[in-house]
Amino acid sequence: MSGTTTAAARRPSAVTRLLCPEGGANRWVVLIVLCVSLAIVAIDSTVLHVAVPAVTEDLKPGGIQLLWIVDAYPLVCAALLILFGTLGDRVGRRRVLLLGYGLFGVASAMAALADSPHLLIAARALLGVGGAMIMPATLSIVRQVFPDRRERAVAIGVWTAVAAIGAAAGPLLGGFLLEHFWWGAVFLINIPLMFASLFIGRWLLPESTGDRDGPWDVTGALMAAGGLFGVVMGVKRAGGGEGVLSAMTLVPLVVGAVLLILFVRRQRRRTHPLVDLSMFARPAFGTSVSCIVLAMLALVGLMLIAAQYLQLVLGLSPLATGLRMVPLTLAAMAGGLVGSRLLPWVGPRAMVASGFCLTAAAVLVLTFLGHDDNPPLMLVGFVLLGFGLQTTLFGSYESMLSEAPQGQAGGAAAIGETSYQLGGGMGIALLGSVMNAAYAPGLAAAPGVPSAARASAENSLGEAYEVADSLGGGAGAALRSAARDSFVNGLHVTLMVSAGLLLLGAVAALRLPRVMSCGDTCDAGEGAVAIPSPAASRESSSPSPSPSPSPSPSPSPSRERASAESRG
Repeated sequence: MSGTTTAAARRPSAVTRLLCPEGGANRWVVLIVLCVSLAIVAIDSTVLHVAVPAVTEDLKPGGIQLLWIVDAYPLVCAALLILFGTLGDRVGRRRVLLLGYGLFGVASAMAALADSPHLLIAARALLGVGGAMIMPATLSIVRQVFPDRRERAVAIGVWTAVAAIGAAAGPLLGGFLLEHFWWGAVFLINIPLMFASLFIGRWLLPESTGDRDGPWDVTGALMAAGGLFGVVMGVKRAGGGEGVLSAMTLVPLVVGAVLLILFVRRQRRRTHPLVDLSMFARPAFGTSVSCIVLAMLALVGLMLIAAQYLQLVLGLSPLATGLRMVPLTLAAMAGGLVGSRLLPWVGPRAMVASGFCLTAAAVLVLTFLGHDDNPPLMLVGFVLLGFGLQTTLFGSYESMLSEAPQGQAGGAAAIGETSYQLGGGMGIALLGSVMNAAYAPGLAAAPGVPSAARASAENSLGEAYEVADSLGGGAGAALRSAARDSFVNGLHVTLMVSAGLLLLGAVAALRLPRVMSCGDTCDAGEGAVAIPSPAASRESSSPSPSPSPSPSPSPSPSRERASAESRG
């Protein structure tokens, strides 16, 4: 079925009229299809975390192999976002998205049936390729099918909420599946959903392209991929405790940075660059990207430390830890939806700055956590944290995507997703280093602990507990108590640093526009907008597609009011 309608004799069914009004797919149905696939990709980024012990027991990977099993997906995905985002602008965003669906499904089957560490690493890398195809394509298609900025704000609010829910639901879903099935089940669930998205997307999703002037810069795309891979790998190694000056951290960081510098120089010299770097000269675009990095820099490492606090200090099970995070997830979902309604009234500057301030307040509330469980305080902190963070990310993504030219939507979406990944990796490295610096000195207070045992205990709280159990007696009890006290102290220091980063983000957000500038598109979407069918889209695609509402002989009164308001 092509998704178009003709003056055929038979009357279309109610389902067809709902999904394809006026000859095209309803934009809200398109959003649902995009969000389902986005949720799967987001879930897959965290679902393996709880399955690592089962994978280790079954496949017996070495230490390096286990590291690559966990890291192959985010590393490859982050490295290829710009490559596939700009390729979608060139050859068609729908085409790249559908290829990503198929590859993600095949790679999921490979991962579920893997019988060796090497095969599982290869499958995880292919999952990263599929994820890099899917994520920027979903956001750039949202940019295309929602020409009205007010409606696009709602759509992006839903998009960011789904991404947050998927990432938070990964460990919960993985834990549930592991209780009833083997570890491969965490990948098998992707297969039917991805292939359903493939067939539904082929029917409903519109095709579009961006700027096609000049050849696609293959060399530049590979340079960007290699540079991002090196930088993300080095940052993740630093966050994993390798140390900034170790070869495993320094070499990829230096090589990646050199490749990215060369990539930037190449793009500035080209008549038709792969990525239009002049977008960063626009205050709204560059500031939005910076805000995404700062938000993730402050929060991702913090959430990792919070999970350790819940399990190792309070003694909660992994499932109970996941349940404690549910209010944060629900608040994040509410933040995206409420923020999308408030943005036209308060504007990007107030939205993002207030989101940063609210998140900083939540972090400061959490500094009152101590050795004993305090569910009400934790509930308040997590709700404020989820709501504030999501309004920050939503406002930043919306401003970034709306500021970018529609012909560069894929590249802009890829830049946003790359900044998200880099911010998260840098946050783990930075806040992890702060935590270790505040945690290790406190172990000197434990009497009777040999220096070698103390050195091992300084690596992490979990290792300190293992050392304490092996020592036993008074020395073991003293080490356990000192490690627990030091971890809580380190948590407080890390929370304070995180709050400082968030307030820095609030200051940076002051460069965003004060008002949400809609131009002539503020009221473009009264009722259902007909998105051209895939076949029609391929016939009419152009470098600067401009979707419009149902044609009428003259501008509607609402359009005239919106235009007058924007001029005023």
